[in-house]
Amino acid sequence: MRVLVSQGGWRADVEAKSTHRRTVLEKELLQDHLALRRDEARRAKASEEQLRQRLQVLEAELEEARSEGKAIYAEMSRQCRALQKEMEIHSRKLEEEVTGLREQLETCQREAEAAQQEAERALGERDQTLAKLRAHVAHMEAKYEEILHPGPTLGQAESCQASVGRGCAETSRQVQGAAPPVWTQPPGFLKL
Repeated sequence: MRVLVSQGGWRADVEAKSTHRRTVLEKELLQDHLALRRDEARRAKASEEQLRQRLQVLEAELEEARSEGKAIYAEMSRQCRALQKEMEIHSRKLEEEVTGLREQLETCQREAEAAQQEAERALGERDQTLAKLRAHVAHMEAKYEEILHPGPTLGQAESCQASVGRGCAETSRQVQGAAPPVWTQPPGFLKL
C-alpha cells in the first residue's frame, strides 16, 4: 500500500508541481501580457499626447488662418467699398463733364448758326453794296465818256453841270478854253 500511497503521493506531487509550474507559467505569461499591454498603453498614451499636441498646433494654425482670412476679407471688403465709392465719384464727375460738354456744344452750335446767318447777311449786304458801287462806277464812266467825247457845247456843259455837279463844271471850263484836268487813272480804272 505504501507503494500505492507513494505512487499516489508522487502523482499528486507531480500534479501539484505541474499545476504550480503551469500556474507560474500562466502568471509569467499574464505578466508578460500585462507588460505588453502596459507598453502598448504607454505608447498609445504617448501617441495620444503627440496627437493632442499636433491637434492643438493644427487648431492654433486653423484659428490663425481663420483670423488672417477674416482680416483679409475685411481689408478686401474695405478696399472694394472704397473702390466703389471712388468709381461712383468718378462716374458722377464724368457725367457732369459730359453734361457740361453737351451744353457747350449746343451753345457753340447756336453761336455757329448765328455767325453763319450774320456772315450770310453781311455777304448779301456786301454784294448789294458792290452792285450799287459797280452801277455807280458804270454810270460815272458813261458820264465821263460823254464829257470826253468831242462836240459838247456850252449849253450841254451847263445842263451837264446841273445834273452831274462839279465834275461837269470843270468840263464846261474845258469847253470854254480852261486847261483840261490831269487824270491820274483812266476812267475805267476806278478801284472799289
